[in-house]
Amino acid sequence: MWNHWDSDRGGGEERTLGHLSDLHIGRSAVNDDRASRLCQALLEADVDHVVVTGDLTHRGRAAEWMRFRRIFAPLLDDHRLTVIPGNHDRLGDDLGETIMPGPRVQVETHPGLFVVRLNSTGPHNRSWLMGHGLVTTEDIADIDTVLAGAPTEDMVVLLLHHHPMPLPHDHAVERLSSMMGWKFTSELDTGAALIGRLRHRCDLVLHGHRHRPAAQTIFDDARPLRIFNAGSSTDLGKGCLFRHRDGRLSAPVRWLEVARSAPVAAAPEQAGLWNRVEHDLSTLAGHQLAF
Repeated sequence: MWNHWDSDRGGGEERTLGHLSDLHIGRSAVNDDRASRLCQALLEADVDHVVVTGDLTHRGRAAEWMRFRRIFAPLLDDHRLTVIPGNHDRLGDDLGETIMPGPRVQVETHPGLFVVRLNSTGPHNRSWLMGHGLVTTEDIADIDTVLAGAPTEDMVVLLLHHHPMPLPHDHAVERLSSMMGWKFTSELDTGAALIGRLRHRCDLVLHGHRHRPAAQTIFDDARPLRIFNAGSSTDLGKGCLFRHRDGRLSAPVRWLEVARSAPVAAAPEQAGLWNRVEHDLSTLAGHQLAF
């Protein structure tokens, strides 16, 4: 349960972290317009920093990446945006290195935040049918190393695209995939090992990949580890805001919503899922993600 908050912890400045995921820029005009309005809403909310956990583009095209950069230019230019690649970004022109050049594990520091970026994609993601993630034992060892340098006064956040823990299937295609033993919708093979290394050393794991939001608390003790999937922010017309102070969350997660003129155009296998996604999100929002 996400039912305890460090609202009385310390006297430092309270800051806000925004979380978007699975924007799929280039999917449709409606989709991209919604991304623009999400960016504007985050600016108006005066968030301190924003992260986008993969699938920035829909087909991995360079033109989609440039459009993403134009849409989010106000946050990029102000150094308030951190991104990582997702499996869709490895399609087409293969933007993995463009989005996150260099090592698969990287660290960024921002006021009140120690952010670990993990590239959970792999060469197999060049195929539409091979969307599952890859986190190696070497990746986990690198995360272990960088966490040793995390300041105690900062909130420690791990960003990756793929889900480390099992999640309910989004739709019938994913259920069929699971029944057939296909991996493209499954959790990371090394997810449990990764989570084990994070105990008492990390506060938030933020990811995407699955388009329905979900939240879990692991190790619900003195330093809970909260795992949060933002879902597809453009599908949902919502992003998430985390308020934090002195290295801990200081309030329940809340949604930042933009008006929707129409549903995002869905692929044929996703047709008919919109109402169910809406119901699931409204249920989560009504309980302030306390589950």
